[in-house]
Amino acid sequence: MSGILAGKRILVTGVLTESSIAFQAAKVAQNEGAEVILTGFGRLSLVERIAKRLPKPAPVIELDVTNQEQLDGLADKVRELQGDDARIDGIVHSIAFGPQGAFNFLEAGWEDVSTAVQVSAYSYKSLTMACLPLMQQGGAVVGLTFDAQIAWPKYDWMGVAKAALESTNRYLARDLGPKGIRCNLVSAGPIKSMAAKSIPGFEELADVWNHRAPIGWDLADPEPAGRGVVGMLSDFFPRTTGEIVHVDGGVHMMGA
Repeated sequence: MSGILAGKRILVTGVLTESSIAFQAAKVAQNEGAEVILTGFGRLSLVERIAKRLPKPAPVIELDVTNQEQLDGLADKVRELQGDDARIDGIVHSIAFGPQGAFNFLEAGWEDVSTAVQVSAYSYKSLTMACLPLMQQGGAVVGLTFDAQIAWPKYDWMGVAKAALESTNRYLARDLGPKGIRCNLVSAGPIKSMAAKSIPGFEELADVWNHRAPIGWDLADPEPAGRGVVGMLSDFFPRTTGEIVHVDGGVHMMGA
């Protein structure tokens, strides 16, 4: 099969609904020739149902990125699916979570903040390290961020967690570059997904894009961000690492 990911094996996290960027990344990756494995947390039957809506059904591995035992066993589970020539050429990290308390900056306690940072930022490193035994030939890691250069209304400690993710990406790129592994982020505009529903004041935050995206932005269309992820997974960026690519309709560069 031809395509920019022909012959590559990609692990995709965070597929919950068809409206998610992760689902679109998996779909585009398959259309571009990749073999895809999904991971799911919690409602595994939901992920398995969504997996059947991809162009080709994809196997699903249970993975809680805060569970070290599951992380330690991830490579073996991939080997069970792929056999003796098991490998991973690319990882899509689409994992973020903040307890409701994390969306009140001044009142948030450390327990809520630490959960947001562990799930949304530290897991980028821990997931990659779990996959490292299967990336002996190098590869690409792509995570999803939400522009952490500025303070957004209502986003609060999740914004801090995304800033931690962006910094983690740079250090991971530094340390894994010698192994031939590129680490990049796609900074996407807001999408009306299941994850968005958990953000208090999401509508107010997203409304910025209705007025300030020079090339336009569709809150209901995750495909542009999914395509950005697949582009960064491909070999078309062989010496790009530690980068943040904006797929946000241009909002990030507009002045006040």
